[in-house]
Amino acid sequence: MKKAIYPGSFDPVTLGHLDIIRRSASLVDHLIVGVLNNSTKTPLFSVDERVNMLKEVTRDLPNVEVLSFSGLLVDFAAQHNVSVIIRGLRAVTDFEYELAMSQTNRVAAPGIDTVFLTTSLKYAYLSSSIVKEMAMYGGDIHKFVPEEIVSRVYDKYGINQ
Repeated sequence: MKKAIYPGSFDPVTLGHLDIIRRSASLVDHLIVGVLNNSTKTPLFSVDERVNMLKEVTRDLPNVEVLSFSGLLVDFAAQHNVSVIIRGLRAVTDFEYELAMSQTNRVAAPGIDTVFLTTSLKYAYLSSSIVKEMAMYGGDIHKFVPEEIVSRVYDKYGINQ
C-alpha cells in the first residue's frame, strides 16, 4: 500500500489545500493529512478545530485520514510507516524553502521522499494568511475556502456575514 503525508498548518484550510489533498488522494492508496501543532505560533484555530474542519471537507475521500502531529515531520512519517511527503508549490519562492526542507528531511530520514505538486493556477495566489487578512476586514472569502469553513473564519473575528 502506497501511503503519503500532506503536512501543513491549515489555519484555515483553503481551496488550494483541498485541491492538493484531492489530487494527492488520487495518487496514493492512503493519504494522511498531517495538521501541525506548532507550539511557537498562535494559530487562529486550535489544532482540534483544524483537524475537525479538514475531516469535514474531506469526508467524501475514503482514503484520506486527518491526524495532528507535533515535532519533526520525519518522525511522524516513521510512526505511520509513510515514505512519501507531499508538498504544494505556489511560486518560485515556495520552491527554495521546500527544497531545503526536503533535502534536510532526506538526510534525517533517507527512506522518505518528497513529491512536489504545483498548485492549480486558479489557487496560485492563495494562502491561509490572505484568507485571514481578508476575513479580518470583513472581505468576502467565499472564493478562498470551502463553504463549510466560511462562517467559522468570520466567527473568529466576530464578524457576522
